[in-house]
Amino acid sequence: MRTTMSISLRLLAIACLITLGSCDSLLSRIKRQQASTSEPKKEESFEIEICKDKDAGEWFRLTAQDGDSCRDVIQCTSSGLQAIRCPAGLYFDIEKQTCDWKAAVKNCKLKNKERKVKPLLFTDEPLCQDGELSCGDKSCIERGLFCNGEKNCPDGSDENSCDNDNDPNRAPPCDPAVCVLPDCFCSEDGTGIPNDLPAKEVPQMITITFDDAINNNNIELYKEIFNGKRRNPNGCDIKATFFVSHKYTNYSAVQETHRKGHEIAVHSITHNDDEQFWSNATVEDWAKEMAGMRIITEKYANLTDNSVVGLRSPYLRVGGNNQFTMMEEQAFLYDSSITAPLSNPPLWPYTMYFRMPHRCHGNLQHCPTRSHAVWEMVMNELDRREDPSFDEYLPGCAMVDSCSNILSGDQFYNFLNHNFDRHYDQNRAPMGLYFHAAWLKNNPEYLDAFLFWIDEVLANHNDVYFVTMTQVIQWIQKPRIINEVKNFEPWREKCVVEGPQACLVPHSCKLTSKEVPGETINLQTCVRCPNNYPWLNDPTGDGFF
Repeated sequence: MRTTMSISLRLLAIACLITLGSCDSLLSRIKRQQASTSEPKKEESFEIEICKDKDAGEWFRLTAQDGDSCRDVIQCTSSGLQAIRCPAGLYFDIEKQTCDWKAAVKNCKLKNKERKVKPLLFTDEPLCQDGELSCGDKSCIERGLFCNGEKNCPDGSDENSCDNDNDPNRAPPCDPAVCVLPDCFCSEDGTGIPNDLPAKEVPQMITITFDDAINNNNIELYKEIFNGKRRNPNGCDIKATFFVSHKYTNYSAVQETHRKGHEIAVHSITHNDDEQFWSNATVEDWAKEMAGMRIITEKYANLTDNSVVGLRSPYLRVGGNNQFTMMEEQAFLYDSSITAPLSNPPLWPYTMYFRMPHRCHGNLQHCPTRSHAVWEMVMNELDRREDPSFDEYLPGCAMVDSCSNILSGDQFYNFLNHNFDRHYDQNRAPMGLYFHAAWLKNNPEYLDAFLFWIDEVLANHNDVYFVTMTQVIQWIQKPRIINEVKNFEPWREKCVVEGPQACLVPHSCKLTSKEVPGETINLQTCVRCPNNYPWLNDPTGDGFF
């Protein structure tokens, strides 16, 4: 007689073979537990016992310890227990529910995902009075305290069900009657054009952005791309947006980039390499990182026009309501960290007064749920297929350098053309090309293809503009058709910039900071050297913490 347990063991073995790993130790543990009794009911009760508190599809460990056992996990299914083993060099991350590099997995000693108590939001009979909601333990707190980033329930359950579908204080769906330009823009599915203009009357905007430090590693690359010879149809130089992180940035180069009419935005002070930090950071953490970076940039790049209004979070890790609350408090205009899954037609930017018109995309992402007075320059995923008419479906990619299947200049050129057509031939949503400079610098073939493509687009179209993120928002707020946009004033600011740069020989300041112990860091700036290397608690570098 084949018992449930014997079927489960067979499935375990098959799963181990599929994953190219040996599950002998895992199977033997199950067998030992099985051998303790031969009665079918007890075998079934073992499986019921081990699976009773597991979610559908959840992987978990039988033993929790470092080493090879961190590769093994099992899952409860309708057919019994199934096992997998991560390939050599990888461990299984219980929280992420996926195999990852050994060094990245810090939870080998956890058997299960953390069990979070859920609030009792929907009950047959009300548990609380009007204006209050029930925690998981049936205690009642004010409705507005749910999903505010702080645990107010005794069991913390008020922060455990906070996605766009469950947050009781979530932003409402788009209401075009309430959401009107210039302060608010939304559409039901995110694809609507501002003022319902016909697509053929809309200029195709393209935003080129670069992340991280500006310094001697990439200054010449930027000069080659933005050489003063590439002009939009209105006669102005093409422009880009730079999301600048602090460490190793040459602020005299930032000042010159801004003088040329490009947009400077912030990408944090520390660029903390713990992705979970950004997902869980407090409002104060976000303010120190982003508002602090704006202080540093404005002071040491001598930016006095209040033009630093945008940010992008490191690793594109969205910080939920805390990030956007900080942005409101610190008067940031827009974020460009949220990725929208590949869609046709692509999405237009939107304001966060109403709920996002797409799902929160990405593994363990923490998207905002509440209403915020902030624009989202949404990052539409790009279609990486070379020939969409024949190639099988592939998931999209947000940063160009994350499109791992681009292996030649020709492929990159075809990729750019295909994605341009997706925008231009449909709803003309702004096309975003997001880079890290090293990807172009280290691959001259890609750079040549990129420059050839830009020149070709400008030569063949009188309705395509390479503009900054803020310039896109300015157009959305006051839409102009193609015939009018050549004289659109916000796009003519710093149209063609000549003359010498602010300082030919910047100060080279070798600085230390108590916050960055053991390091002497070079800061280049046209203004006077500070006393200390600027950092989180001392962004001016004056030594006042």
